[in-house]
Parts: sequence; structure tokens; C-alpha cells
Amino acid sequence: MRRLLLIDDDHHLAAPLATYFRRFEFELDAAVRPSEGLARLEGGGYDAAILDVMLPEMNGFELCRTIRRSSDIPIVMLTARGDVMDRVVGLELGADDYLPKPFEPRELLARIQTILRRGRMPAAPSQRLQFDGLAIDLGTRQVLRQGQAVELTGTEFQLLVLLAREPARVFTRDEILESLRGQSAEDLFTRAVDILVSRVRKKLEPLDCIKTLRNVGYAFAAGRPS
Repeated sequence: MRRLLLIDDDHHLAAPLATYFRRFEFELDAAVRPSEGLARLEGGGYDAAILDVMLPEMNGFELCRTIRRSSDIPIVMLTARGDVMDRVVGLELGADDYLPKPFEPRELLARIQTILRRGRMPAAPSQRLQFDGLAIDLGTRQVLRQGQAVELTGTEFQLLVLLAREPARVFTRDEILESLRGQSAEDLFTRAVDILVSRVRKKLEPLDCIKTLRNVGYAFAAGRPS
């Protein structure tokens, strides 16, 4: 059974969510304070974390930043409905997805299932994408930048692989969103793609692998080794 940790100070939220998730073989634990949530995460054993933005002790953004210092566990942030800045900040800090409150449990479950599938993309153990200064092993999910390992979240890795499989092809933001979320990009937050690309670029510096085509999308531009 997959284990999830909800960090939210709404005492009425965890019990019904846990009951619903159990039907789909997910065990949901809850913490109402960030300090308690961090202690549970440090103990290990969780497959994903769900963070509310409004929390005591520290807000969800600071909590997300703290978690990302030592873990690449998938993170879904719960944001205020219509507050785009909450979504932007959360994604910039390393969250994998966001969901506005109030939400339907089945939508939260679908988001989590999608994120977890990213973490176990099937690939042949020997399949490897090789470029100048960059190697991507699809079997081990290891990325080497100039020989040094790069830590990517599941979402970041999936984006990099999507672009690197077809160098020079221009992917629109909607195409990237559809690939990452497995659904139509209509009404989804396309700014999330820009934030995700920025995160991957920063981790791959000094390599310049992802090019922006203004008002069009993104393309992978690393050269093949000679």
C-alpha cells in the first residue's frame, strides 16, 4: 500500500480523505503542524506529501523549501482558489503539482497517481540518451551533467526526457502539460511549464540544453557527442 502524508491544520480534512484513499490502496497519515510533518518525513516510508499553504509555525512555501533541501519526494500543494501567485511560488520552490481548495478527493487522488506514475516510467535498463556534457539513463533515472549526478524530481525528469527524446522538436506548453498530466491542457496553468523549465535549466547549468522559442514553446538543443 502506498503511503501519503497530509500536512494541514484543518482537523476535519484528514479523516474523510483517509477513508476515501483507502479504497484505492493508499494509506493517508496526517500532521497538523509542520514540525510534526517534517519529523514523520525524516522517518521515511512515504511516497508523496500533500502540503497546505496556510499553516502554523511556517507556511507551506517555507515547508516545501525545507523538504526540498533533503528530499525529492513528490509534493502536491493545496492553494487558495484563484490565487495564481500561490501556485507560481509553490512550483518555483519545487512542488510537483498544486490543487486549489476546495477540491474533490478524486481529483487529488488523480493528481497523486499521475505524479507517482512519473516516478516509475518503464524503460529498458540499457537505454541511455547521450549528449555533449549530459547523459540520461532511462533505466536508472540517473542524469549526469559533466560527469556529476543531478538530482531531479519525477516531474523534472519526465520533462527532460520528453524534450531529449526528440532534439530540435519544438514542444508547445500545452503539449508539455498534456504529457506531464496525462490529460487535456485546456484550462490548466500553462505558466507551470515555464517554472518547470526554469528549474531544470538551473540544475543543468552551465549547460544550455533547453531553448525557448518565444510565443511558441521549448526545444532540446544539446549536441550529440562527436
